Amino acid sequence: QLPDQQKMSESPLSWFRRVYLAPALHPLNKTLVKGGKWKDIDNTQEKRRSFLHDFCKKYNSRKKLQTHLVHLVSRIYVEDRHKVLYCEVPKAGCSNWKRVLMVLNGLATSAHNISHDDVHYGKHLRKLDSYDLKGIYTRLDMYTKFIFVRDPMERLVSAFRDKFEHPNSYYHPVFGKAIIKKYRHNADEEALKTGSGVKFKEFIQYLLDSHRPVGMDIHWEQVTKLCYPCLINYDFIGKFETLEEDANYFLQLVGAPADLKFPKFKDRHSSDERTSAEVVRQYLKELSREERQLTYDFYYLDYLMFNYTSH
Repeated sequence: QLPDQQKMSESPLSWFRRVYLAPALHPLNKTLVKGGKWKDIDNTQEKRRSFLHDFCKKYNSRKKLQTHLVHLVSRIYVEDRHKVLYCEVPKAGCSNWKRVLMVLNGLATSAHNISHDDVHYGKHLRKLDSYDLKGIYTRLDMYTKFIFVRDPMERLVSAFRDKFEHPNSYYHPVFGKAIIKKYRHNADEEALKTGSGVKFKEFIQYLLDSHRPVGMDIHWEQVTKLCYPCLINYDFIGKFETLEEDANYFLQLVGAPADLKFPKFKDRHSSDERTSAEVVRQYLKELSREERQLTYDFYYLDYLMFNYTSH
């Protein structure tokens, strides 16, 4: 227990080093679910929850994760009306989830007319780290916490295609230039100047480099470091591979309006083929066997926690 004045004050990063430890797995409140069609999805959900919980019990006993509470919750979006917390995993349906949260919150009437820029730069949704300690703890204890994940390799290739194969005024000059400069021998002046045209193999060299020329980015950071699933006990674990049915079941669970359905549209580059297992295989061909293995190793915990198998 924290002293009262600390509980009530804002939470400066410098002194608060305690970790929010996940309580025991508690049952999902299913009182708002209508109809029998969700039975299979519910069974799958319970399996995912207990799988992650059992994994974390084993993993956490071996390795104590130390991190600031405020950092721990920095990727979590808050929707107070329906009492939900959403941890954002980029490239796993997050743009459409943020649209849905805006509708739930009364900020929009439909998920279909909210632009990409409004979703990502509009600052309409509050994050959990913007509350004081009491506000953070109360919501972690009382709200339904959910996360959507994706096969790590598909998520990685999807991020690469999105950020490096299309014009991008941030990723090319910031990441592209640094990657080409360090990993491309005899790079021409144009490439060094614009940072455009990064190859997948160069991107992987950057990812695996312990002395990266630029830092990590949320689009390819491990889920374990974005959402801390062994420290925060997520009540609901959705997967991109079953996005629509998982999302619509979740909306039932939290009592969303009956007419609110998870949007089906692809947020950006809608004419591009979705990043599938087959697309991933084509990209992995560009890597040596060792690079492929090291990339799997990089996402090792994400594979284990969410029960994915490598390609």
